[in-house]
Amino acid sequence: MANVKFNRAVFEKEIGKLDEKMQERISLFGTPVESLNEETLELEIFPNRPDLLSYQGFKRSFLSFLEEKTGFKNYPFNKPEKDYEVKVDSSVKDVRPFTACAIVRGLKLDDPKIKEIIEIQEKLHATVGRQRKKLAIGVYPLEKISLPINYKALEPDKIKFQPLESQKEMSGLEILQKHPTGKEFAHLLAGKIKFPVFTDSKGEILSMPPIINSEITGRVSLDTKDVFIECSGFDFFVLEKALTIIVTTLADMGGKIYQMKVKDKVTPDFKTETLNLSLEKTNRILGLELDQKNLKKLIEKMGHNYKDGKVEIPPWRMDILHEIDLIEDVAIAYGYENFEPIIPSISTIGGENSREVIKRKISEILAGLGLLEVSNYHLTKKPDQFTKMGVSEKEEFGFIELESSKTEFNIMRKDLTHYLLKILSENVDSEYPQKIFEMGRIFFLDKNKRIAEEERLSIAVTPGNFTDCFIISI
Repeated sequence: MANVKFNRAVFEKEIGKLDEKMQERISLFGTPVESLNEETLELEIFPNRPDLLSYQGFKRSFLSFLEEKTGFKNYPFNKPEKDYEVKVDSSVKDVRPFTACAIVRGLKLDDPKIKEIIEIQEKLHATVGRQRKKLAIGVYPLEKISLPINYKALEPDKIKFQPLESQKEMSGLEILQKHPTGKEFAHLLAGKIKFPVFTDSKGEILSMPPIINSEITGRVSLDTKDVFIECSGFDFFVLEKALTIIVTTLADMGGKIYQMKVKDKVTPDFKTETLNLSLEKTNRILGLELDQKNLKKLIEKMGHNYKDGKVEIPPWRMDILHEIDLIEDVAIAYGYENFEPIIPSISTIGGENSREVIKRKISEILAGLGLLEVSNYHLTKKPDQFTKMGVSEKEEFGFIELESSKTEFNIMRKDLTHYLLKILSENVDSEYPQKIFEMGRIFFLDKNKRIAEEERLSIAVTPGNFTDCFIISI
């Protein structure tokens, strides 16, 4: 979770007076009020709504919730102009393989707006970005950059630029060893032979993601009118969503969005997704008696478009994956305070399942031996399940692939072992020994080609002397 602070005077001028009724509406929207004083309003934003981490994003969605500007908000955008391109070199493949970029022009910045831009960056870094591990964002004054942009990886001693808040030029290694921000995030590049960099057409280094921008080309000021934005990381879906959140925030500040060519894509593409929403299922799950007219009104209060049982989802919403997420939005729009609780007309006596008792006792024994229990997704990636385990996908049989996955997690896991090895590989900077275990379900096709599942136990231990490592899978 993240807390954000908004200027109270601006909020009351553009949204409404912060009386008790307004504070209640804010909390029922799903963003509890943490504190309120004469100058600021502090809200708690849950991880599923990173689009609310800026004042502009919150204002857009909350005004829709208040039924002042309901439905989908369309943002005009311009096609890439000449040289509006980011050339992605193959050298970043093993370091930080993806980027999504855009240009926003015509901004009129002041100190509060610059502060908001910095804060949305840092909030996205800390939440969606997992402290920059999954997502790193850079914003640069376009007037100091020569297009097109290059994204590549270089040996640390070939990287030389003046990082933000530094008085002198440093190499890539010096930044990680001596610069405060470099030291804080050095672990993100630990073990890498090359470091990623963004450079302009003249070879000027803009930044070394996910660490720091250049003092010369990476500092936005009051004189900045046009900006270049880049998001880099390992999941293109996350990068494009984060980029959309940022550019729409800047558009609400008065900027004009321009797309950029990035390898074989154009970003941001503002592509919307459409999901079916069943009236019958919505009423059954929520215990309501809505008709199509009421359903349309409620779903559009949450910023979506609705027509004939289909919902058009804004491209900045990262949390809508299934129909049940839309039903949750209907519940929020209806108002939890308006639901009438009822006592079920059944009588039951609860009891712990005997199988779960055994699992709990096994877990307690392993925890008592100093092992840490982990829990991973039921979905996994083909490279993790096969390639990194030294197993050919063609040789493997009986695995279950998703027909239409929204992310690169596109198959059901066939074992727990590969996930434990993945955890160990991602925590090489953590103290040894490392002792972990997981109990969970694996999925496969049986001899009749039907989906089957079983409970498995897997244990991984790496000692402190690095002499051995063993995996047990039951």
